[in-house]
Amino acid sequence: MKKHLFLLFLMASSAIFAQNDSNWTFGGGAGFIGGTGRNSSVGFSITPRAGYRISPQLETGVSLGFHWQNSSFSSSTIFGIGPYAQYYVGRSFFVNAQFQEFIINQKIKTTNTKAGYDESALFLGGGYLQQVAPRAYIQFGAMYNVLWKENSSIFSSGFAPQIGFVYGL
Repeated sequence: MKKHLFLLFLMASSAIFAQNDSNWTFGGGAGFIGGTGRNSSVGFSITPRAGYRISPQLETGVSLGFHWQNSSFSSSTIFGIGPYAQYYVGRSFFVNAQFQEFIINQKIKTTNTKAGYDESALFLGGGYLQQVAPRAYIQFGAMYNVLWKENSSIFSSGFAPQIGFVYGL
């Protein structure tokens, strides 16, 4: 399964960079986490997105997310999907809004209990763009989930740092 996902990602990346003169944008991010100690953990995430530039400043599209984490006490998989809108201020800054519906499966190892549920998120934020090639940028930013509730969310915070790339601007 992992080999198939990697090959699919590689083929999609090739197709993305082959397109030059369109209003379509593609991007996303990936990450790994790891830690040691009492609650050692390991995990990864991949968050692809595809958008369409309605104007030179405004882009809208859909984003996906897959997150997996395994720690000493629990393991979880989270799949998210939803629309986004991003407004560019010149070619250096952006503001964005992104809705995500998360499907969560979690296992608590100490009690051997499993749970599956959904959680909605509405992220608002912004950041900085750094051009790295013609029509290709790295994004640095932060978002905040305005629907986050401290005592009922699977996420430990409503704050989400954002590092990724976008091609097609």
